[in-house]
Amino acid sequence: MSIVLVTAFIVSSFTNQEKQEGKVTSSIPIEDTSAKRAIDTSLVYMTTEISPESLMAIYKSLGRIAEGKVAVKISTGEPGGHNFLSADLIKKLVQSVNGTIVECNTAYPGMRASTAMHKQAAIDHGFVAIAPVDIMDEEGDIAIPFENGKNIKVDYVGSHFKNYDFFIILSHFKGHAMGGFGGAIKNSSIGIASADGKMWIHTAGKTRSVNDFAMAFQTDQNLFLESMAEANAAVEQSLGGKIIYINVMNKLSVDCDCNSHPADPTMDDIGILASLDPVALDQACVDLVYKVHDGHDLIQRMESKNAVHTLEHGAEIGLGNRNYKLVSIDN
Repeated sequence: MSIVLVTAFIVSSFTNQEKQEGKVTSSIPIEDTSAKRAIDTSLVYMTTEISPESLMAIYKSLGRIAEGKVAVKISTGEPGGHNFLSADLIKKLVQSVNGTIVECNTAYPGMRASTAMHKQAAIDHGFVAIAPVDIMDEEGDIAIPFENGKNIKVDYVGSHFKNYDFFIILSHFKGHAMGGFGGAIKNSSIGIASADGKMWIHTAGKTRSVNDFAMAFQTDQNLFLESMAEANAAVEQSLGGKIIYINVMNKLSVDCDCNSHPADPTMDDIGILASLDPVALDQACVDLVYKVHDGHDLIQRMESKNAVHTLEHGAEIGLGNRNYKLVSIDN
């Protein structure tokens, strides 16, 4: 097994040219001890192969076994879209843990805004054929606290959230029109939130009403990004460590899987990454986009939304570390 040490790049501190030319170096001084790194860094595992077998391998590399009633949180994908994770790719992992695929309804008025429509999308996209699918806010939502929140001190998640012992946050890393990018933090915050809870996050605790959807576009961008990190922290705290995070970096469109007509990707697939730390995982994915030669469109999308602030705030509130070791599991 080869091991590569990569520390998180403080994105705002470097120019795009420096990032893309690979001139960005470690943010941890060379003289730092391994003991300090053990405290200040998180492990992120990576494979460049994207297959059912490599997805299983990277899950096993984390060393935290999904036990009890296991929820696998994915995006079922807005009908019309085509970049969401395929049922064929995730089937082996989901079935190996006897998992239930979980989702919540959307706050925007699309084809997954109601449970009936959402279940049909799950059928059409092949997910019902591989595992049970649970729309967690079908029967409303519950509140889970996060007292250290700057913007939201409570997160509203689908009421079925309480029915699960363990969560696998299985995310398609890609761009996002509002967040800049969507990865582990978005999938475990906006993704686990009920439709009303999504509004709560999008408006930084101003409203839970989907009838006020326009307010999502009027909220200060940084407050929205911070609220996503806080909602993820609420979920993490509630589960007491019974959660893992996996990001698949394929079909890297600038648009989210919630878009029914997403832009086609303009960059090559990168691989699958996984961690017990959602901040480190998303930071590693962001850094890889900066390092490849064809990431310019996604970089522009992320920078236009100040997406790195989600990671800054996540580190500030203790959700995770922006410093990480990237460990290849490829032979």
